[in-house]
Amino acid sequence: MSTRHLLAAAAALALAGTTAAASAAPAGHSAHKAKPTVAVVAKKLVGPLSVAQAPDGTRYWADSFAGLLYKQAPNNGPVSVIYKSKHHGADGVSADGGVLRFVTGSSDNKSGGVWTLDAAGAPVQLGDTWKYEKKANPDGKFKYGLLNTPKSCLAKAPKEVQPYSGRKETHSYAVATAPNGVTYVADAGANAILALDAQGQFSTVAALKPVKVKLTKSAVEANHAPSCLVGRKLALEAVPTDVEVAADGSLYVTSLPGGPEDPSLGLNGRVLRIDPATGKVTTIAEGLLSPTGVAVASNGDVYVAQLFRGEISKIKAGKHKAKTYLKVPLPAAVETTPTGLLATIHALPGKKPKGQVVTIAP
Repeated sequence: MSTRHLLAAAAALALAGTTAAASAAPAGHSAHKAKPTVAVVAKKLVGPLSVAQAPDGTRYWADSFAGLLYKQAPNNGPVSVIYKSKHHGADGVSADGGVLRFVTGSSDNKSGGVWTLDAAGAPVQLGDTWKYEKKANPDGKFKYGLLNTPKSCLAKAPKEVQPYSGRKETHSYAVATAPNGVTYVADAGANAILALDAQGQFSTVAALKPVKVKLTKSAVEANHAPSCLVGRKLALEAVPTDVEVAADGSLYVTSLPGGPEDPSLGLNGRVLRIDPATGKVTTIAEGLLSPTGVAVASNGDVYVAQLFRGEISKIKAGKHKAKTYLKVPLPAAVETTPTGLLATIHALPGKKPKGQVVTIAP
């Protein structure tokens, strides 16, 4: 599943104010605690879904819906476009350890890769995710859609929830590089976290298991589905949306299950931790609404951008509950920096380009 297109399909809902973001959001900060300070770095972007900052202060952001990748020189220096493509725009970017990596996808989910720039600024492809997906199809072993449902009921069910196996799709949505040089990719089409070595070879770190939800009467009615589906189980694609490497080498991943981006099926977004050596997946936090970005601070605190909840949340080191850090409109990406956070807001397309890159100081 293409996360970019999943979000685009839900954009009209968000912009019309019909999501349950306001009612679902927890209470904000106490009046006794000052709110973090937000400063705008870039504005009038179409749909910025990813942002990164190198150790020297160089910033990068991907205006994914416009197909552009930007670079800003250190100390709030000049901004330039360093990559552009109408059909294979940059969806995710990282600058971990000063190593530039960005990933691309396509509308048909049959093209994607990991890239960098050479010394002359020309794009260089380091790995082809579609080539790997055709061979490996990491989630091909999973069953999605309605589970154990009689044929008579399936015949009445919408096409979107009919049973199917993991398809051969790729849409590399986020990227991160470990100190040992291994590049990790959150592939929203493959529903997997991939590792790319120095020789350009991919391997699967972990295929994310389907998210299974029990259909309640209210969920069935809200989605205008037949009543025979009440009580049935629906397996949703896990759709990884971001990946970050923590100081201990573990991977932190946000998962936005494919399905209605409102609470009608429950709040099924999660933050996961993955051991890259074993592929073991542990849930750090759940009950999130459209988590699209994750960042891990040096002290172990985790920050999460919950797009349709309209907030950046914080999970304290060693804890499992996401609490409101800052309310902001449609945040998609979040990164930790020496001075606070770097994030994108107003991250979905509207009638006018309203996307912004912002710094957030505590």
